[in-house]
Amino acid sequence: MDKPINKKPFYYRYRYYISGGTIFLALLIYTAVSALGGKKLRTGKDNLIIGETVAGKFMEYVDVEGFVQPIMTIQVNTHESGSVEHIVAEEGTMLAKGDTIIILTNPDLLRTIDDQRDEWDKQLISFREKELEMKQKSIDLQQQVLQTSYELNRLKKSFALDEEEYRMGVKSKAQLDVQKDEFEYKTNRTALELESLRHDSAATIFRNELMKADLEREKKKYERSQERKEQLIVRAPLAGQLSFVKVTPGQQVQSNEGIAEIKVLDQFKIHASLSEYYIDRITTGLPATIVWQGNKYPLRITKVVPEVKDRNFDVDLVFMEEKPENVRIGKSFRVQIELGQAEDALVIPRGDFFQETGGQWIYKLNASETKAIRTPITVGRQNPQQYEITEGLQPGDKVIVAGYSNFGDAHELILK
Repeated sequence: MDKPINKKPFYYRYRYYISGGTIFLALLIYTAVSALGGKKLRTGKDNLIIGETVAGKFMEYVDVEGFVQPIMTIQVNTHESGSVEHIVAEEGTMLAKGDTIIILTNPDLLRTIDDQRDEWDKQLISFREKELEMKQKSIDLQQQVLQTSYELNRLKKSFALDEEEYRMGVKSKAQLDVQKDEFEYKTNRTALELESLRHDSAATIFRNELMKADLEREKKKYERSQERKEQLIVRAPLAGQLSFVKVTPGQQVQSNEGIAEIKVLDQFKIHASLSEYYIDRITTGLPATIVWQGNKYPLRITKVVPEVKDRNFDVDLVFMEEKPENVRIGKSFRVQIELGQAEDALVIPRGDFFQETGGQWIYKLNASETKAIRTPITVGRQNPQQYEITEGLQPGDKVIVAGYSNFGDAHELILK
């Protein structure tokens, strides 16, 4: 008798298919979850640089390296052409105002000066001679005036006597009329002579003034020629250190040619180069500070060079009060240039995340600090130590601020 065969359950008969389908489905679900949840990366927490979001004061400033320079560098120019006869001051010499630097010689100029002196001597002698003539003429004129005045007074007295004799009957009317005509004629003639003498006297004075003016002009020409001779000695226009002399003995130099430089060392400035990013915000008068040996020294921007070279522009700063001891030309300082007043803001420490993410997002840790997830943020202002966060974070949030080159495109970091 045949035994009945029991039919096996369908899941047993298709167990291999079911197992394969289950594995495929699980893989599909895992892939979908991974795609939706983003890529994850495991990393050690001890290797991370973590910063905390803090609500505090934010000061926008620029931190740059500056170098000490003299407050002013003066170029020394020649005033006359000539050949270098002697170099008196060596490079590096400390000079007072008026100290001699070099001595020039110019034979042509010296001959011109001698000719001018001879001309001045001739003019002076001629003036003295003419002055004596004018004085003699003035004396003669004064004598003529005196004589004419005397004659006029005598005529007045004589005519008065004639009138008295006429009243006494000594002289006739006809005789008196003759004397009267004579008196009137001589009176008018005397008046004309006096007027002529006055004109001659005024003309003499005028000619004398012209001669003096001519002599004064010749004197000034002579004095200017003497000044040109003095300018063959090139002197320091102000006190300072002679930085270099670029002439040699016997060298021919032209008028107004630069032959040396003087550095003014009674005050210093700091020269710095800034990124063109700040060119619209840096203006003269902005405050700045340097810290040296634990002390702060205030500065102020006095010059901004608007020309951009190699994506940088230059500024000059001067000390407002005291300056550090032993300041030397070429010494470097870290300078902090303030771009505004301290304000309340939400800030995080500076790190390389900004360069990697463009400030668009950051890894924020969860409360248990077991993982960090990409979080969109908005970065506002920045300084060399902090970034201002305007959106995306809250006070107390902890974020990863550095090491982003090791994370690739991971959406989430699993912290071990």
